[in-house]
Amino acid sequence: MTPDFLVTHSGGFHADELLSSVILTRLFPKARLIRSRAPEWITPSADRIIYDVGGRYDAAAQIFDHHQRGAPLRESGQPYSSFGLIWKHYGRDYLAASGLPEGHIEALHASFDAGFVLPVDLVDNGALSPSIAGPLAGLTLPALLETLKPVFDETDPEATDHAFQNALAIARSFVEARIAQSAAKLRAEALVDQAIMAAGDGRILELPMGMPFRPAIVKAGADQLLFVVHPRENDWCLTGIRRADEGFELRADLPAAWAGLTDQDLVAACGVEGASFCHSGRFIAAAKTREAALAMAELAVTEAVSGG
Repeated sequence: MTPDFLVTHSGGFHADELLSSVILTRLFPKARLIRSRAPEWITPSADRIIYDVGGRYDAAAQIFDHHQRGAPLRESGQPYSSFGLIWKHYGRDYLAASGLPEGHIEALHASFDAGFVLPVDLVDNGALSPSIAGPLAGLTLPALLETLKPVFDETDPEATDHAFQNALAIARSFVEARIAQSAAKLRAEALVDQAIMAAGDGRILELPMGMPFRPAIVKAGADQLLFVVHPRENDWCLTGIRRADEGFELRADLPAAWAGLTDQDLVAACGVEGASFCHSGRFIAAAKTREAALAMAELAVTEAVSGG
């Protein structure tokens, strides 16, 4: 069934119905978005999807509210907002409509739910305060979206509806970008897995381009790898691998003798013609050619393994 109307409440808006609207307007672009609390609009009907209003959660009747007594909870006991409910029922269709490979949909549906949808649900229900972000509290997505509301003394009666539409476009950009980044990570994981197999027991991972690599390395248990080499636009990059998701400690640093050097100074220090740069932090270096980058990587491995 294709709805003719997408119905949410009028008045001030929050992240949950904005983000729900992102999903639904992508799936049903011809449906008219209605912002109203009038009974004739928020009563379930076959021609509409109602969300964040109406006092009921009944997926079969296409109504998705969470403000009523006995509001729906996740299996974890955490509360849903309308965004969580809409993502639960329509998220997979949204991902398919976005062109994701079928084999990636379940993984991305779950990861987006955990990392993007759930925090919005918790904040909307008062189960999580943005204040835990400290000085960054006002820069969380729910807080930023609410800054797009009209000011308190705005006199235009249509100001809130106009602001909602403007905020909807901004919210859409965040959802689409987050999903695009997550989809790219899944594509990267497949490429990194191939490179890990090609590397065998070697300490150096060569990739065809720059991409996220650490999650796939950890997932594969490739603990032997110390450095990654890949081409960039005009040169080649040599980089270390972080030990943990947080922090900057590497499995192995680049040689101390290279730190902060460029061009001929670096060539003199490492003995590799084509070496062009090493960061003073010893986590990244560059070379003019693939051969030079791999030669630098081999030297870095030798020093790291020998304890130098």
